[in-house]
Amino acid sequence: MTDWITTPLTTEIVHGALELEHTTQGVLPHRLPARARAQVADGQLAMAESQPSGVRLAFRTRATTVELDTLPTKREYAGVPPRPDGVYDLVVDGKLSGQATVTGGNTLVIDMAVGTFASRPGAPGTARFTELPAGPKDVEIWLPHNETTELLALRTDAPVEPLPDRGRRVWLHHGSSISHGSDAASPSTTWPALAASLGGVELINLGLGGGALLDPFTARAMRDTPADLLSVKIGINLVNADLMRLRAFTPAVHGFLDTLREGHPTTPLLVISPILCPIHEDTPGPSVPDFSDIASGRLRFRATGDPAEGAAGKLTLNVIREELARIVAQRAADDPHLYHLDGRDLYGEADAAELPLPDALHPDATAHRRMGERFAGSVFAKDGAFAAGDALVGGGA
Repeated sequence: MTDWITTPLTTEIVHGALELEHTTQGVLPHRLPARARAQVADGQLAMAESQPSGVRLAFRTRATTVELDTLPTKREYAGVPPRPDGVYDLVVDGKLSGQATVTGGNTLVIDMAVGTFASRPGAPGTARFTELPAGPKDVEIWLPHNETTELLALRTDAPVEPLPDRGRRVWLHHGSSISHGSDAASPSTTWPALAASLGGVELINLGLGGGALLDPFTARAMRDTPADLLSVKIGINLVNADLMRLRAFTPAVHGFLDTLREGHPTTPLLVISPILCPIHEDTPGPSVPDFSDIASGRLRFRATGDPAEGAAGKLTLNVIREELARIVAQRAADDPHLYHLDGRDLYGEADAAELPLPDALHPDATAHRRMGERFAGSVFAKDGAFAAGDALVGGGA
């Protein structure tokens, strides 16, 4: 019989969240703080920020068996085949060493045709990992990037202690569902997670599905979060939500960057424009679900804007890329730590021909890996925006 040790789930163990909400059963990781969440009544954002992309339990232990009790919230889309259970990645001393899922849990039923959300309660479950190598080791359990996960209990067959400071820089990134993880294979293989691993940095991922909208509360959350490296990936959500026109976009970008600089005046800050998305390169939004092939289990998206409306200031990806490049060039004259990356350097025309976006909006697992590798190879290179220096650059609030 196993002699279990239960370890409290605190910020010493749970990494990558901006806040832990204490619930009746455990803790719920949030990627936006309560103040930000209170400033918008948006079910999509509430769902996205509570899905723990980039959040992981991290500790040092001699344990060979680890159990994590959770209460997941699954997504179910009306008229769409069921989604697979979210994946928990076990990383031991930096290497992916196991995976698990938790069945059951609550269900959030989403009807995209009418924009409604309904909840159905369920029971908790356990992610179990066995046969870990003997001896002391650094263990991480990456939570499902696409499944809200309430943490109930962490059990091990040997004591657990927080990881010592490994001297790694903290990278704080904000983006859309593509940065959130979209169709990545697992939480440690989203493109930001892969890039962070290759770059040897600690990730805080504020990739928010449908939520990269230049919201001031997101900028303030980033301003107030200690970090050594900052990046913002801007564009696709503004187009597919048809949220603003060029006249509003330009000052909104400046305002977002101004807010970041209030808390991080000299931190390397990388502005990333959209990856290639053929349906919105020159066609404005909004984009809407295309259910024409849903009987085969395939959901796609289509752009419904009129390309001619670009003259009236409606946003397309090409318009956004051009304006972001101009804004960064203008600001960089007085901000030597501000950088720009064209998103098509991560996923461009040749990639779209080889690895087309399955639903016309989101890259698949192979494309995520390619994007992560390219980002690391460029941005973390010795001449890149996030090149390693002799010491941490700081810049936290």
